[in-house]
Amino acid sequence: MSSANLVREFQAVEDRFNTAMVSNDPNEIRRCITDDWVLVNPESGPVSGEIILGIIGNGMLAHTTMTKEVVRVEQYGEVAVVTGRGQNTGTFQGEPIEADEWVTDVYVRANGDWLCALTQLTPVKA
Repeated sequence: MSSANLVREFQAVEDRFNTAMVSNDPNEIRRCITDDWVLVNPESGPVSGEIILGIIGNGMLAHTTMTKEVVRVEQYGEVAVVTGRGQNTGTFQGEPIEADEWVTDVYVRANGDWLCALTQLTPVKA
């Protein structure tokens, strides 16, 4: 598959993941991630998916917007590494949050679908 086609395919995959995150519904998010998904962020380092889903489920973290523009995709058989520029807004512990980040997602193909196994966030410097 050409690079441009991969970017288009994974833009749709990322859009689905973003929509799930903005739903703030852990069950919707689970449809986009592996059982052992990990979020790596600059503040906390690696955080398990279960912890993230828990704080979304109890309302401690809520997203109101989330977008990603896919800029690079490399596929290695049943694994794909996707890099994009993402922005999101929402609340954490009742306080407003806003982020502009480089996002690297590692996807694995499972039952014909792409599921995210790892998300790495890197803040964009002003």
